[in-house]
Amino acid sequence: MNAKSKGYTLIVVLLCAFALTIYGAYSPARKAQKQQIVCVKFKKGVENAAVEQHMNGFASLKHEIPQIVGYTSGKTILPNQAVSDYDVVHYLTFQSEADIKTFENSAAYKQFVKQNEAVWEKTLTVNADIRQ
Repeated sequence: MNAKSKGYTLIVVLLCAFALTIYGAYSPARKAQKQQIVCVKFKKGVENAAVEQHMNGFASLKHEIPQIVGYTSGKTILPNQAVSDYDVVHYLTFQSEADIKTFENSAAYKQFVKQNEAVWEKTLTVNADIRQ
């Protein structure tokens, strides 16, 4: 094998290694195994702006805390305009219980709680396995 062929082979091998590294970094290989559901009831008279700040703040945690694999949220739905025990629900997914603990102990989550807990009447947090 001449020097030119060795050079081309090396370039091809390096490009393949780079492509596999990029694929591994961006592939959706992070499978969620655990879930956390956080329900929040706001105090009476809380303005919509405070509720929106809460919703946006919680959603932004997905970008700040890498242990969160997935996040969705919404307002509770009730038939016939009944009164709900909770106003909004946040649904988070994680790979492990350790990731849930890391999330709960993170500075970003603690700061979110500190900034929003004054408008909460009560919260409920449920952790569970995800069944496939």
